Amino acid sequence: MLNGSNLIRRRNFLRFLLGSSSIVLFNPLLKATSLPELLTKKIPSSGELLPVIGMGTWQTFDIGEDKSELLIRKKILETFFENGGSVIDSSPMYGSSEQVIGYCLQEISHKQALFAATKVWIQGQWLGKKQMEYSRRLWGVDHFDLMQIHNMVDWEDHLETLKEWKRDGKIRYIGITTSHGRRHRELEKALQREQFDFVQFTYNIIDREVEQRLLPLAAERGTAVIINRPFQGGGLFNYVDKKPLPPWANEIDCVNWAQFFLKYIISHPHVSCAIPATSKVAHMQENMGACYGRLPDSKMRNRMIAYFED
Repeated sequence: MLNGSNLIRRRNFLRFLLGSSSIVLFNPLLKATSLPELLTKKIPSSGELLPVIGMGTWQTFDIGEDKSELLIRKKILETFFENGGSVIDSSPMYGSSEQVIGYCLQEISHKQALFAATKVWIQGQWLGKKQMEYSRRLWGVDHFDLMQIHNMVDWEDHLETLKEWKRDGKIRYIGITTSHGRRHRELEKALQREQFDFVQFTYNIIDREVEQRLLPLAAERGTAVIINRPFQGGGLFNYVDKKPLPPWANEIDCVNWAQFFLKYIISHPHVSCAIPATSKVAHMQENMGACYGRLPDSKMRNRMIAYFED
């Protein structure tokens, strides 16, 4: 057990191995003869286990009704679930993303593990309720597992609604979010004042400010942490373009930069899940590889930072 992670055996292991996106195909450092184990962490408020890698949908799923693009998104979701995925995160702010998610979920069969997470992003309680119900219809789900207040918009009014909806079983968990490193002070005050099940903010190997206050505070308050922009909107890859992984990356079972960046994030003891977004099936396979194998300890994390900064 590394950095607070919990490992659970996959119930559908046989289907996993037989799938075209089997972990041994895109992460050969993991022995094909060993049983892959999915890295998970507990939601502090319930003890429920979540895979450490989820899926974001900002920009990447805002494709409207383009049939060729819809087929690609369907395959991305299939690959996500086949490789242990659960948490899908979206928002009404993301254009047609929720509609596209709903379409894809209708078209695929093996989606039992879905942990549906979206956001309310509007002023006013009444409009917030209407927006959340519309999101539920777009997704085609009976309820949302997690409803988050997007970028703290009118958060106090929406929180009252979310508490009511949680009591009534319309949602299971309540969250609040920010992104791009914005409004950290306001978010800190909200977490201190109210009890949230989840908080979501930006964190990656460059943007490490949250290590100082927000991550420790979330741990103190028993709040699960979802990380957005784990690749800095793709910007991290510009730094390492055509540069090889360090040879010691195999010590943490990384075979590509995506896994290197993601394992830095999810190895933090207070991070629950990272939600990279992608529009390519191959990239989804790479991302999900971070759900398996060894995680860096504190010494290795410092080594990763030093190598990247150098």
